[in-house]
Amino acid sequence: MIIKDILAKIPYSADLYEAIHPVRPKTRYNLSQLEKALPAVVEQVRPYAEKKSSGKRIVLFANLHYWVEQAAIIGLALRGMGHEVTIAYLPYGDFNKDINAFDLRRQDLYTRRVLSPLKGLVHTISLLDVIASERKARATLAPARSAGEQSPVKRDASGRGEIASGQEQPLAMTWLREAVEAASAFDTMYTLQVEDFDRESELYKLRGVRNEQAALAAFRLLTESRPETVLVPNGLVTELGIFYQVARHLDLMTVTYEFNDQREQIWLSQNDIVMRQNTDGLWAAKGQTPLTEAEREQIAGLEDARTSAKKYGKGTRFWQEVASVGGEKLRADLGLDSRPVVLLATNVLGDSLTLGRNIFTTSMAEWIEKTVQYFARRPDVQLVVRVHPGERLMKGPSMVGVIERAVPERLEHLHVIGPNEKVNTYDLMEIAGLGLAYTTTVGMEMAMRSVPVILAGQTHYRGRGFTYEPTTYNEYFALLDTLLTDLPSHRLTQSQVEA
Repeated sequence: MIIKDILAKIPYSADLYEAIHPVRPKTRYNLSQLEKALPAVVEQVRPYAEKKSSGKRIVLFANLHYWVEQAAIIGLALRGMGHEVTIAYLPYGDFNKDINAFDLRRQDLYTRRVLSPLKGLVHTISLLDVIASERKARATLAPARSAGEQSPVKRDASGRGEIASGQEQPLAMTWLREAVEAASAFDTMYTLQVEDFDRESELYKLRGVRNEQAALAAFRLLTESRPETVLVPNGLVTELGIFYQVARHLDLMTVTYEFNDQREQIWLSQNDIVMRQNTDGLWAAKGQTPLTEAEREQIAGLEDARTSAKKYGKGTRFWQEVASVGGEKLRADLGLDSRPVVLLATNVLGDSLTLGRNIFTTSMAEWIEKTVQYFARRPDVQLVVRVHPGERLMKGPSMVGVIERAVPERLEHLHVIGPNEKVNTYDLMEIAGLGLAYTTTVGMEMAMRSVPVILAGQTHYRGRGFTYEPTTYNEYFALLDTLLTDLPSHRLTQSQVEA
């Protein structure tokens, strides 16, 4: 590493190395699949691109090698449809580890070589070039403006702004500083799979530097090119998140996308972060439209797969590891008695689908702590906490530990089902009299089974009329007190389920 640090200070050392030895760097950054497939894909697209040229100006941003590969194919598809496409990229192999300048330059040169077949069809630009240009411009700026000198930030009536040409893009602008800090916090929580973290940590500092560089580069690129549409994967974490924030600040039409559990399918969101799964527009347009028989059959098929530990459609995952044994059989197996059962289903801590979803809590962990402490004083009901099975694949802290710290003593009416236990969650729904959820889809599925549900977080089915939605802890605990006095009377009616 010391040798590479020295080489990085020698001008064009990485360029010379690449010219003599043009192979993939021995790092995680790997575009080998794209390198093999791209020339043929280009030739397939070329005849269509030559016939169409009246589309939109699109900037497609990608970081990390797998998103760069996806961006190249998506960019070509859009070019074949007649759009003018620019792929802007950052050639990082890791978002949570620093990299020496020599290897980063080699990864950039490698990316340029792999993307070279796009020349003449799709524009490509390394944001590292924009970052370097930005640094040079800032280094040669005149001394700071006097108190009465005009700000370089031009703002319209809505408060959105852009940097005047040739002027510094100061991080001191409040909106940009706050966006970088928020993005870096999300990145740190996502990486460590925690909700509390040290802002003095090396990881947070690294993400701050990377996000600041990406933000300023995105600002310059987008203000100079003024695309009609910006495409960004994910839109929440890593440089993808800050690029989205800059695009929206400039009031550019921005589409975020993410791949779901079904092959050949993606999620799309316009002018919103796709990981938020905001269904407001969809609900407004379709919420009052009765389901067709075909749609009901599709929902039934999906629910059957989720319940019965089967795959669905083009998916490769199982939602349950064990088939249903029935609610009453599970009640006996778990040693539950006839007292009412309250089911709390957790999310995976730090997952991008849960970040930034707080309503009245400071974190999901805090909500779980306060909830189990409440039920510790309620032996008249049985609380069952289903810890998300996805925790097995994660390295962050488990909700099991959160619960044990909140209620150290073992109480006979509190039951924790860990992520490794072979229990079918849908059997738990069958015996539940009340459901508690943060953002998990289990909350909606309990409501589909007429179980009353209290939501604590901002999720895609909040505000639809079939869940209880407190906005303060006082409301939350008062609601628990009210519902637990007579759970059967609060079950959803069939008309509520249908609506």
